[in-house]
Amino acid sequence: MATEPTQGNDISKPGVKRMRWATQRVTSMHAQGKRNAITSRFHRGGHVAEKKRDSGGTDSGDGSNLGGVGRDTSGIDEDPPRRMFFNMPLPDDARDTDGRPIARFTRNKIRTSKYTPLSFVPKNLWYQFHNIANIYFLILIILAFFPIFGASDPGLNVVPLTFILFITAVKDAIEDWRRTVLDNELNNSPVHRLVDWNNVNTSEDKISVWRRIKKASTRGVMSIFALWRRKKKDKSLDGKTYTQRALDEPRASVETRRTKRDSAVLSQDSIGEEGIQMTPVPSPLPHTVPNGEDVMPGRSRSNTGFSYEDNELPVGAFNGPLGEDLKDDHKSINIPVKFHGSLINPLKQILEKARFKKDFWKNVQVGDFVRIYNDDPIPADIVVLSTSDPEGACYVETKNLDGETNLKVRNALQSGQKAKHARDCERMEFVIESEPPHANLYHYSGVVRWRQRDMKKPLEEGTDMAEPISINNLMLRGCSLRNTEWVLGVVIFTGEETKIMINSGISTRKRSRITRELNWNVIYNFMILLGMCIVSGVVNGVTWGEGNHSFVFFEYGSIGKTPALNGFITFWTGIILFQNLVPISLYITLEVIKTAQAFFIYSDTLMYFEKLDYPCTPKSWNISDDVGQIEYIFSDKTGTLTQNVMEFKKATVNGVPYGEAYTEAQAGLQRRQGVNVEIESAKAHKQIALDRIKMLEALRKIHHNPYLHDEQLTFVAPDFVADLNGAAGNAQRTANRDFMLALALCHTVITEKTPGDPPKIEFKAQSPDEAALVGTARDCGFTVLGRSQDGIFLNVLGEEKEYRVLNTLEFNSSRKRMSAIVRMPDGRIILYCKGADSVIYSRLKRSEQAQLRRDTAEHLESFAREGLRTLCIAQRILGEEEYQTWSKEYDIAAAAVYDREDKLEIVSDTIETELTLLGGTAIEDRLQDGVPDTIALLGDAGIKLWVLTGDKVETAINIGFSCNLLNNDMELIVFKVEDDTIVSAGKELEKHLAKFNMTGSDEELKAARKNHEPPDAGHAIVIDGDALKLVLTEELRQKFLLLCKRCKSVLCCRVSPSQKAAVVQMVKVGLDVMTLSIGDGANDVAMIQEADVGVGIAGEEGRQAVMSSDYAIGQFRFLQRLVLVHGRWSYRRLGETIANFFYKNMVWTFVLFWYQLYNNFDGSYFFDYTYILLVNLVFTSIPIGLMGILDQDVSDKVSLAVPQLYRRGIERKEWTQTKFWIYMFDGIYQSLICFFMAYLLFSPATFVTSNGLGIEDRERMGVYVACATIVVINGYILMNTYRWDWLMVLVVTISTLLIWFWTGIYTLFPGNSSIPFYMAGPEAYGQLSFWVLSLLTIIICLLPRFVCKSFQKIFLPRDVDIVREQIRQGKFAYLEQEDSSFLVSEKVSSADSTDSTNPKNAGHAVPRFSPDDDLRPIYPPSVAATGTTHNPRSQNGSDGTDYTGHRASLEQPPPRLSLDRPRPSFERLRQSMDRTRPSFEASDDFTSAALLTRMESSHSQTPTQRMPHGSSSLR
Repeated sequence: MATEPTQGNDISKPGVKRMRWATQRVTSMHAQGKRNAITSRFHRGGHVAEKKRDSGGTDSGDGSNLGGVGRDTSGIDEDPPRRMFFNMPLPDDARDTDGRPIARFTRNKIRTSKYTPLSFVPKNLWYQFHNIANIYFLILIILAFFPIFGASDPGLNVVPLTFILFITAVKDAIEDWRRTVLDNELNNSPVHRLVDWNNVNTSEDKISVWRRIKKASTRGVMSIFALWRRKKKDKSLDGKTYTQRALDEPRASVETRRTKRDSAVLSQDSIGEEGIQMTPVPSPLPHTVPNGEDVMPGRSRSNTGFSYEDNELPVGAFNGPLGEDLKDDHKSINIPVKFHGSLINPLKQILEKARFKKDFWKNVQVGDFVRIYNDDPIPADIVVLSTSDPEGACYVETKNLDGETNLKVRNALQSGQKAKHARDCERMEFVIESEPPHANLYHYSGVVRWRQRDMKKPLEEGTDMAEPISINNLMLRGCSLRNTEWVLGVVIFTGEETKIMINSGISTRKRSRITRELNWNVIYNFMILLGMCIVSGVVNGVTWGEGNHSFVFFEYGSIGKTPALNGFITFWTGIILFQNLVPISLYITLEVIKTAQAFFIYSDTLMYFEKLDYPCTPKSWNISDDVGQIEYIFSDKTGTLTQNVMEFKKATVNGVPYGEAYTEAQAGLQRRQGVNVEIESAKAHKQIALDRIKMLEALRKIHHNPYLHDEQLTFVAPDFVADLNGAAGNAQRTANRDFMLALALCHTVITEKTPGDPPKIEFKAQSPDEAALVGTARDCGFTVLGRSQDGIFLNVLGEEKEYRVLNTLEFNSSRKRMSAIVRMPDGRIILYCKGADSVIYSRLKRSEQAQLRRDTAEHLESFAREGLRTLCIAQRILGEEEYQTWSKEYDIAAAAVYDREDKLEIVSDTIETELTLLGGTAIEDRLQDGVPDTIALLGDAGIKLWVLTGDKVETAINIGFSCNLLNNDMELIVFKVEDDTIVSAGKELEKHLAKFNMTGSDEELKAARKNHEPPDAGHAIVIDGDALKLVLTEELRQKFLLLCKRCKSVLCCRVSPSQKAAVVQMVKVGLDVMTLSIGDGANDVAMIQEADVGVGIAGEEGRQAVMSSDYAIGQFRFLQRLVLVHGRWSYRRLGETIANFFYKNMVWTFVLFWYQLYNNFDGSYFFDYTYILLVNLVFTSIPIGLMGILDQDVSDKVSLAVPQLYRRGIERKEWTQTKFWIYMFDGIYQSLICFFMAYLLFSPATFVTSNGLGIEDRERMGVYVACATIVVINGYILMNTYRWDWLMVLVVTISTLLIWFWTGIYTLFPGNSSIPFYMAGPEAYGQLSFWVLSLLTIIICLLPRFVCKSFQKIFLPRDVDIVREQIRQGKFAYLEQEDSSFLVSEKVSSADSTDSTNPKNAGHAVPRFSPDDDLRPIYPPSVAATGTTHNPRSQNGSDGTDYTGHRASLEQPPPRLSLDRPRPSFERLRQSMDRTRPSFEASDDFTSAALLTRMESSHSQTPTQRMPHGSSSLR
């Protein structure tokens, strides 16, 4: 893949983007043993042939099939491209005046930690004081140290802030220490780097004095920690016998003993080990069969992957079936083979000093040569030059990067594959032009340029050549090398510029709604505090100004000397005195509560998915209360509602339908028609079982397929096998063979071969659909064995053949298709294309295959109505000259550094025309367990579920019916725009809005924002991506939103990832509601991040959604517990906790304020100062914290049995501003009672004890008030708590007794308290008045609240009050007799459900214990329809897509039967459709048969109209 100067930009064809066999990991030798074997062979100088191993397999994936994510280049920086020079001097424009490189590249050392031992204290304090609460505390402490402000004990005032700062610092230190340890392990990991050669791209880094000091301090702390751990380990071994110590360690047997690999952190001694050169390790040939015999014994391979460089390929090069085919067809095939060149300059003189040496990751620099061994992690972003595989393939595991566990194939540059040794690296001379670093994990563009020299012509300058570099040639940091002995590469990005580091921390931090609203409540309290302090300052200043008060006889003048200054001082004194009014400690309490709630969610075993060993994992701990306010859920379909485990069920080939299946959607369709699905299901499954046996027998008669396993067969079609054997004639036989050949060749799958008898081949693909297609081809005798340099090995009905793949045009969300250009064994070039039906039909040859188009379209529509995912298969035979002309255009696009994907797409579009239709496929993606029940429960809770999917409309509609999202009582609004104009879309919206007497005005939007009631269940809307693009424009968005607001369900089909996010943003902002998005794939990341709460499902499409989510779950059904149980609990708990927190601070602070009325607001303390410090820290904090953590109004089982309880969260009634002010005024009232009850007791001034000593002083009166106030506060919290278990009562009791205990003990010792407070506790406790006053105060304070709550629960009960009463009556006792997961459906399809025809049970799981009806007080009613239900808006038995206003036929046509042979499954579905639809031709549904057959081939032009290949603008 090179270009010469005479060709301009005409760059030779790039490497084929392909997958190939992964070598199977052997178990007889460890990786380190392999390296030692390489070393020993090198030093012995001899060559030891490695025994060939059987091929294994890995996963495919080059990031191509990611729903458009791989093509998103928005994250690409606008920085200039970088150039890296290897073994050649820097040009003048790349050097500064001192001769050093101008480009400065980042170090490969990374640091995710924030602190160093020297910077921890100042930096941590700096970060902590970014919190306004800590600054507020600090100001109070500073003020308290000035005696002028009257703080009695400034030292004690420091304690709360110091405690908070210390605890936070310890937490930060532990977290940062863990990051530091991981950073050091990573930075000191070993890598083999080429040394003793000149890397001209970097200059020596000078280390400053300050950096040396930091390094020394860090090193010292690490060594101390290591010494401490060593001593701790030694102590743990002390006292153990030899036997005990031996049992602690594994004992290796003779057969399994291996040499251990190097430690992740190298010692300094290991760095200096002798470097070695690299010896190539042969890789097994992909066409080696299990018995060790070569399928093509006459063919040899070169290490570069090219065996022939002549323009003529001799027929004798091939033996076996392929060679026979060639001999029969042609004696000589003129196949041009391109010269790729080599980066090695054979004429370059070298010193041969360079060697590979073990070094630290942190020392790797841009431009370094590195080699990676099997199982080693990748230290930086590396371009692959060569690998141990003779064809340049290697395999990487990217789970640390994108969460996907499947392996990806990466290819070496064609021009670098000859590099095997260190001396080869010295001889290389080339330049890499690379795009700047960016965050897109699935995109990279670069070019390597060099001058090709010829040994035969040493005096010539050589030829300039180039080769494009793509993401398929790049190994990213964070990946690990798998199933490959070694890889040689060059470093292009290091440290913070690697893709994994750029993507670190990309998720935005979300704040819950309550937290956002809480800031205003804190501001309100601060305003009240300012008002109290201003009143105090003004009154005190005026009082001192009057000068005729009694205090002038007792005070020795004022501190401020002037009334104004006295008022100013009093103002700040009030800030200290009333500081608790601003609940700074509330934030700390909420963090503790939310952390505990996240732990409970993580520990819920009923949300644990055993198959993946995956619990519900909270990623954002601070938004648990938002989960309890969700009104709209936006869900993907594939992999979210369905299992994303694809099974090939049906196909249509040459107009003939094949396949027997009985799907969930088909059962739902028949159930709506009144058919007894139990009987129908039994008949269908019996027929399928018989057909399966018949098909397996027929397949084995054709040839003995060792890779066919009975249990893996999903495509049950004995008639297909018969036609494949010629039963329907040669034409159908050829069509079936071509169809299966297309499935076996058009893909990016790699194989995994498991030896055995019989052997087993599994296929690993980025998309489960692709694996299902290739798997079906295998079952039918077209087995993919593996890949070669640029070809695919197939076993075609017993014959081994190799097909050369010339180009693979990959799938993405905009193309909606993929193609493979293949050179057949007979020399022909055929383009195979598979994709969406609308895309393929638009590229078919004009005016050809009219009947085949109609038949295939009808079959595809019937498949879609069964809930199957459909694809079209087509092909095109290319001429040699036509392909070579197009290939040059493709090479130019592939060599582009910028916009490579866009240019490739333009070129690809020119060849994917004039196609010939072969047929179509239908794949089933079954619903996950419990999806219908979960959707029904969420709907009963008042939550609206919208499905945003990329599937076609018919598939989505049928899945909607099967999962209870749609029902037969709904009028289905299929929104479509004929001419794709905004004007037409607006008229369509107005027409549908008129059904609800709406116009889309601003007044209607305001009313909709206030209305949280679930809409009428009579309407549902379906819209596709093209129409959605129109209605999301600024002028139509509001009308569309109001229309959707009136619909029970919304299905958006054929939508892109950006459209998903736009829909979520429209609802979230337009209606001001809480939204939740749930998905499982990379195409769902945008909507997950856009929603208030994002939930990712750990499924088959990798973990991109999980990595970007706030909560990660294993199955969709777990959403019911997350939302209806934990979300509701969290929201209600936090709403009650915050209100009670404000209340208790209001009571305590206003008691101090009322006392100021009687001392001229001079700021003196009514209580001892220890009370003020401990009230929030000890006396009242634990009960209110326990309320937020453990309080429950009803159990989890009742929460699921009565999902309507969730609606208070949707309506946001648990935390409102009204509730805030009610609790505030309640606090003011109780503060009045607490203070003035004691005041009235002491006001007569005749209060003396029996011994004649008075206790009417301030400290003792404060004991009276403080003790009663704390009891009132804790009693009030207990009264507002729903769950009075032993723990809650015990904590409230201990917290209440604690103030009495503290007062009694603290005042016994004169050294602990001030002299006036000495013995205040015993003296107050000894008075009967103390206990009587406390009792009366508690009763009078709490009585109004008790009366109001009693009145509300008796005369104005809420839903939860009624349910709690019914729980007491035992009406929910049946829940305790069942498994707690009774609402999760059994693993039985709807077709097999014994209660599927019972309207009472439809849509809900039925408990195994069935109580009487009167014991089920509030159970969600069913909305499922049967054949006997009547709906004036719809037809009985509708299939769910006939609600578009077509005129029903007056006469139903008779059932149409196939004429050739019985096809039970197809005829069964066709008859069902004929009962409900006049004809396919009269239908106006999306992508229906009629629409497809009317579709013109817009992308296919006549030869005279098509743009000539040579006129491409890409030049």
